[in-house]
Amino acid sequence: MQETTAKEPFLAVLRELAQAYHAFSAYSAAHVRQLGLTPAQFDVIATLGNTQGMPLSQLAQKTLITKGTLTGIIDRLEEKGLVRREVPVGDRRSFLAVLTPAGEALFAQVFPAHIDYLKRAFTEGDEGELEQVRRTLRGLRGRFQD
Repeated sequence: MQETTAKEPFLAVLRELAQAYHAFSAYSAAHVRQLGLTPAQFDVIATLGNTQGMPLSQLAQKTLITKGTLTGIIDRLEEKGLVRREVPVGDRRSFLAVLTPAGEALFAQVFPAHIDYLKRAFTEGDEGELEQVRRTLRGLRGRFQD
């Protein structure tokens, strides 16, 4: 078995990847909290925005939030009047999560504001550099997916 050392370039890449992810998450979460939402609530609002709603199972898959955790998030967003559950026609066994008019208004306000906030972190790169980062990240993600 090959021994790994702290000088191995692969370990440095792993460390940078983890640190970049954590730094991005913290940067994003700080702004989302200023908007009055938790990161998970923002993720749900952003995912439901510009849709007619979606089944909770699909929402869980798109947001990478477990179904059990998602239920609590939807409960809190319902209490705030931002989301409602609807029974889809023809399938009374499941629910759709749908933004209420207040949820749609919040989405229209916070989503563009958050995108603008995130763009500030990328102002030093030109479009070519951003495209290279996108291709690199897509390739990296592909290595971990089946």
